Amino acid sequence: MKIFDEIESEVRSYARAFPRLFNKAQGEFIYDDEGNQYLDFLAGAGSLNYGHNHPVFKEKLLEYIERDGITQGLDLHTQAKGEFLESFNENILKPRDFNYIVMFTGPTGTNAVEASLKIARKYTGRENIISFTNGWHGQTLGALSVTGNATHRGGAGITLPGATRMPYDGYLGDDFDTTNLLDKVLSDSSSGVDKPAAVIVETVQGEGGINAASMTWLRSLSEICKRHEILLIIDDIQAGCGRTGTFFSFEEAGIYPDIVTLSKSLSGYGLPFSVVLMKPEIDEWKPGEHNGTFRGNNHAFVTAKAAIDHFWKDDKFAKEIQQKGDYIADRVDKIVSEYGEGNFNSHGRGMFRGINCVSGELAEQITRRCFQKGLIIETSGAEDHVVKFLCPLTIRQENLQKGIDILEEAIKEVCAKADSIPEEKDFFEGDYSVSDEVDKGSPKRTGSNPISA
Repeated sequence: MKIFDEIESEVRSYARAFPRLFNKAQGEFIYDDEGNQYLDFLAGAGSLNYGHNHPVFKEKLLEYIERDGITQGLDLHTQAKGEFLESFNENILKPRDFNYIVMFTGPTGTNAVEASLKIARKYTGRENIISFTNGWHGQTLGALSVTGNATHRGGAGITLPGATRMPYDGYLGDDFDTTNLLDKVLSDSSSGVDKPAAVIVETVQGEGGINAASMTWLRSLSEICKRHEILLIIDDIQAGCGRTGTFFSFEEAGIYPDIVTLSKSLSGYGLPFSVVLMKPEIDEWKPGEHNGTFRGNNHAFVTAKAAIDHFWKDDKFAKEIQQKGDYIADRVDKIVSEYGEGNFNSHGRGMFRGINCVSGELAEQITRRCFQKGLIIETSGAEDHVVKFLCPLTIRQENLQKGIDILEEAIKEVCAKADSIPEEKDFFEGDYSVSDEVDKGSPKRTGSNPISA
């Protein structure tokens, strides 16, 4: 379909990496219009933790639509919202002894981040926000101000004030505890860093390269925030909803953040939905002081409740995730050991893993080779140098094994090609033309982005 090349913005990115016309999906599989099947290790950039079109969620949603349930409710009290809140409170908050107020924001993760920064500043009366190197929090101006990636911050077109960057866990080496530096800066009135309203952090940096903070580091960070009377915001948009093995990614650390942002897989079905959780005393909003037209996505409330009721009423699903996470870690470690030689290392936690290929060009060749073999898998990191696992948490074991087998084959082939004929150009070089790839089933090489083998 040439319509994409004709009128869709050049800003598109995933369509360039996976240039097919997709029209069907189920579970861990997605299909193109020619009937080709692909294992999906991208899963809507982490918004499909329960896979595509989960049959239980779909049934609940269709029943709701069939009886003319409310679709868009602004912030009105609706049955769907009330039932979601009851399930979330009974099955997620109370078992973890979390007493949070739930704020429904606009539909995306960046909306939740914006609201969290805004309420932190309102509550404390302070402006500065501490964020971390390689952090990623969204594309709107406030979220960009606390995001580390220079390319995306530069896209704002204006100066992004109000934030101070500090080194994340491991940024200065494994032997350097960067929370000590943070504590020193906050304790020194002449450090030049204004006392912040909040610290915002991801426990695992998804877009930043699957960098996982240790539990010790997270506990230390929490204690420092308490000591200096600073709010701790955990951005759990990509790492939450089970991705690391527990519903919240910070549970293992035993901390109780002041504010938590959730989105991505919260709806369970890929429907836009985000919330801010905050301790009751922080909820100083005046009615209507922060709003958004699409904060009442009742279809998302229906599927979110279905996801919680189906998967999170006990710890069975969490244990399954942890087992799969252990399998991924074991396979990744073996791949790194086999093909490493300084080119690869492993990052992450639970089913949130990545293989650091050091070179973005190498990572791109690997993911393109995977796509040719029927696996959709993407990259992350400042230089797109980390091959990122985001397969559905519900993936069947045999398909998890198959996907990693494909990845290992791709790595083996790319490494062998680089070693044997380094002067030859890789057959994946150049950008794809979306229309040619879809219509003809083969890549078109434009030569605009050459990749060395």
